[in-house]
Amino acid sequence: MWLFLAFLAVPLIEIALFIQVGGLIGLWPTLGIVVLTAILGTWLVRTQGAMAIGRLRSSFQKLDDPTEPLAHGAMILIAGALLLTPGFFTDAVGFSLLAPPIRKSLFQFLRKRIKVQRFEMGPDGPRDMRNGPGPRQRDDVIEGQYEEVDPPKTPTHDSSGWTRH
Repeated sequence: MWLFLAFLAVPLIEIALFIQVGGLIGLWPTLGIVVLTAILGTWLVRTQGAMAIGRLRSSFQKLDDPTEPLAHGAMILIAGALLLTPGFFTDAVGFSLLAPPIRKSLFQFLRKRIKVQRFEMGPDGPRDMRNGPGPRQRDDVIEGQYEEVDPPKTPTHDSSGWTRH
């Protein structure tokens, strides 16, 4: 039901804002603002997305809990979709999601309402919960050497006279 209301309310809010802003400043400045916010939003999403990926990689390297960098990355992705959608309301929500303090407070709000059953990480990667705690046994690893051999090239068609095979 909430999703239906959002899909109904957001376009109505956008239409009302377009009418109000267009009436105040005119058609071309209104369209210019929409295009400018899309360009600025795209640049901000790229830069903040790159930083979020860097924080995610760092959390994986340090074997930290990756939920916060993942959540920030997801919010930046949503912000990008909202900023590319033409409109003033979606731009306002998209730009607010690009602000790190707002993302952090939204993450804390969601973290209180979502319960993770179990997550463990160790030096050997995630532990298999079915076999109990401790590192996994690696009986399926076979060490060896290999060399890639390319098959000889054979033409798949008759010579046209323009190339040599």
